[in-house]
Amino acid sequence: MNALRAVAVTFWIGGMWVIGLLVAPVLFSALERSVAGMVAGHLFAAIAWVGLVCGTLLMVGTVWQQGIKAFKGAAFWLVFGMLACTLLNHFAVTPIIAGLKTQMSQAASGAFGGGFATWHTISSLIYLVQSLMGLVYVLRVRD
Repeated sequence: MNALRAVAVTFWIGGMWVIGLLVAPVLFSALERSVAGMVAGHLFAAIAWVGLVCGTLLMVGTVWQQGIKAFKGAAFWLVFGMLACTLLNHFAVTPIIAGLKTQMSQAASGAFGGGFATWHTISSLIYLVQSLMGLVYVLRVRD
């Protein structure tokens, strides 16, 4: 079970950091903005699904090993918080952003830019909070 936990943590939290801190900035510096945004969007969607699977495995594994005591531990609540961020970003905020992008392409340039920028900032802040919870998990949670 510890090996599965290590793989899940590495794949999910490491993947989030690599995409958010390395890949996305490189995409935006190397590609046209719209292409970089499309590719980054696909990568963020992929890591969201990875997070849903890995986070569920981590939570179930914690409860399996610790029983009811799991609900008193930091590991359970950090993963729960990260999963909540994933669900919020992927199923609530991202569809709003996608809708605003569609409206932007169908309207005069800039007409819906404020809404897009606001929701993009909200999404980025959620991702930052999730990444920081992942950092705390990696640094503080022991098998």
